[in-house]
Amino acid sequence: MRLGYSTNSIGDVDPLEAVPLLADIGYRALALTPDRHLLDPFDPGLAAEVARWRRALATHGLACVIETGARHLLDPRLKHEPTLVSAERAARDRRVDFTRRAIDIAAELGAGCVSLWSGVGRDAADEASLRARLVAGLEPILDHAAIRGVPLGVEPEPGMVIDTVARWAALCEQLGRPAGLGLTIDTGHLECLGERPAVEVIAPWIPRIVNVHVDDMLAARHEHLPLGSGDVEFAPLLAALAAGGYAGGLHVELPRQAHRWRETARESARFLTPLIAAGSRG
Repeated sequence: MRLGYSTNSIGDVDPLEAVPLLADIGYRALALTPDRHLLDPFDPGLAAEVARWRRALATHGLACVIETGARHLLDPRLKHEPTLVSAERAARDRRVDFTRRAIDIAAELGAGCVSLWSGVGRDAADEASLRARLVAGLEPILDHAAIRGVPLGVEPEPGMVIDTVARWAALCEQLGRPAGLGLTIDTGHLECLGERPAVEVIAPWIPRIVNVHVDDMLAARHEHLPLGSGDVEFAPLLAALAAGGYAGGLHVELPRQAHRWRETARESARFLTPLIAAGSRG
């Protein structure tokens, strides 16, 4: 497993400028979130920026994944909208187009996956209708990802249509278990939603896990906390991932700590490095 950090948890500098410091600390993976200031899929200068990131990642020996959780890139007024379950078809199509563009960026960077979530059901549609919208949006995304050779990782997110690993598994079945549809897990979300014991929850799906977000949390409280300050039991969880063959990034995701990201990066590395080493020893 690789020690990783998320660009959505870096403040006050161009994330590209943070790469050397993160590499010096010991990070070997980055979760890149395209946004207005970073790999904007709609920017005419995108190709040149992709080239700069490709060079930086190669220079410092960093793997990467692409995240699609920018808060206001598509709608400056409403966080994370539109989504694949939005009421308007045109709005859902905008999310599909954005995700395809993210897949193209991932392919150009050799990213391990593109991570995405379902979205919040904001209208009066029932669960079956929301799932139908989600499936209809995911099908062309899966097709495009297959063409570009990029795995997808759907992340269960508190408050969204797909909020638990069990609901991800049901979605996977509904789509016919496509080979390209993987799972992104967030250590804090498992705790927040009471998916315990977390090791048993994820055990059947470790071969499908393509991305891991690392943060601490308290039960029933969706707040990303510094590692060691919540209730997540990291040691058995990371040991299970290692034993199951997960070799990707453990991406620290602490956006509320972005104002002190240098300290957070160092503290998180000190917390995770011995756990990663223990997992590699089996």
